[in-house]
Amino acid sequence: MSTTSTSSPSATLRPAHGIALVLCAGMLWGATGTAQSFSNSALSPYWVGALRLGVAALFFLAYAGSTHGLPHLLRQLAALDWRRAAWAGACMAAYNLTFFAGVKATGVAVGTALAIGSGPIWAGLLQLAGGGRPGLGWWTGTLLAVGGGVLLVLGRGGDIQADPLGIVLCLASGLTYALYTLLNKRLVDRSAPAVTTLGVFLVGALLALPAAGFWAGPLQITVSGWLVVGFLGVASTGIAYLLFTTGLRSISAATGVSLALMEPVTAFLLALAVVGERPGVLAYAGLAALLAGLALVIRAETR
Repeated sequence: MSTTSTSSPSATLRPAHGIALVLCAGMLWGATGTAQSFSNSALSPYWVGALRLGVAALFFLAYAGSTHGLPHLLRQLAALDWRRAAWAGACMAAYNLTFFAGVKATGVAVGTALAIGSGPIWAGLLQLAGGGRPGLGWWTGTLLAVGGGVLLVLGRGGDIQADPLGIVLCLASGLTYALYTLLNKRLVDRSAPAVTTLGVFLVGALLALPAAGFWAGPLQITVSGWLVVGFLGVASTGIAYLLFTTGLRSISAATGVSLALMEPVTAFLLALAVVGERPGVLAYAGLAALLAGLALVIRAETR
């Protein structure tokens, strides 16, 4: 597990606090699919990913400005590690674009399983490469949760495709998300969460918006599309990543990525309650394994 010095802000927070915040972020991420199901908009998924980053950046600007005051915010932004923030923002932009491109090529079931499932494994390997030591309990819980998540997603049905490029893109999205989290962990150990998210998402939006225009063409969006993008940008991205970033102050980056698997749990429950989906027994077995894995990850982090 990663460590922080006693002078770091994260040293005064308990792991349970960070765990709760990250789980809440995962629940907000899980509402993304349900929110999009209420839109009749034919908006390109590339534009969905890019616009939600832009809306989130505006949200962080308004939030940070109101809580810190403009003069203090400008001083904090000047002190931000912009080199690391730029890399984190690039990873966030790449995550959004590769995820949507990968899902488009492989189908929702395979794409989501690969992207979400590979993220925690990438994070564990990257933390090991950086000198961290995720323990046996973390690996056991993470692999159990990832396996459960794959069963949960595939058990809900959908097109099963094996497009090679799509698979690579989905695995790349998991890698870039893990890299973003590791970079974000370093940033938030030294800067306020609102300032960190503002800097990172400004970079991400500035990179993703032109890329969406290049790949998807001119923006064509309806009123319902703007409503969905607004919800995704403020709730499922802005508030969610503010909670996630704050939670990273007191837990390891690898654990943060693993606990984000609360996203498919929430999406599954919302599909049952709101959309009326009726998945097979495989999905319920995956749900049980995923929750058991998350419990092991939480136990490993709090010990």
